[in-house]
Amino acid sequence: MASSSTHPSFPPRPYNPTLGKLPDRSGGGGGGFAPPSTAQAREAARLERQERERLEREGQQDAMGQLSEEQREEINEAFGLFDLDKDKRIDYHELKVAMKALGFDVPKPELVTILREHGVPASAQAQHQQAAHPTRLLLPLAAFQHLLAQRILARDPRDEILRAFELFDEGGKGKIDLADLRRVARELGEGLGEEELAAMIDEFDLDGDGAIDREEFVGICLQ
Repeated sequence: MASSSTHPSFPPRPYNPTLGKLPDRSGGGGGGFAPPSTAQAREAARLERQERERLEREGQQDAMGQLSEEQREEINEAFGLFDLDKDKRIDYHELKVAMKALGFDVPKPELVTILREHGVPASAQAQHQQAAHPTRLLLPLAAFQHLLAQRILARDPRDEILRAFELFDEGGKGKIDLADLRRVARELGEGLGEEELAAMIDEFDLDGDGAIDREEFVGICLQ
């Protein structure tokens, strides 16, 4: 967001419109998950390689390369939080929450379609048995990266900005006032004084109501 040379810029907020960073579920404490066995790790690597090769054949593997480093890290972080046994695959429920953590609240029919098209059986043995129900399939990391990269690239920048606005606008007032800005600055660890915060509101408040409304916020972000 732009600002004048005399005032600090609006504190940045991540584009993620959900509840923020998810808790660490890597199993570092008691009751954690054991790492996958050598056989499981080998099978996971084989399935991931297979999925990457398929995406490359279809010319679909460059989506991640079009994202910023921060966006790629967010995709990998969301996946890693739910890949509890670290075999680079997640199930139906984990996929639903991981996608929601990245801002995509996907309905069940769409999740089922994703798993039907990109999912793999939980084990090599299951591949030779009767076809599993889509909700019992697992999604490899490569497919997750590709699918989420595509969705992020297809986002409307204005929609992203409005989601960020909602993070500032506590209580859904439709405006960002001094109290909102003070709270966000505190959450981000910005050492901004009351006069600096008031100056920021004054700089971007085009209609003189003492707050930043949605259109004013969009204008700030698109400058």
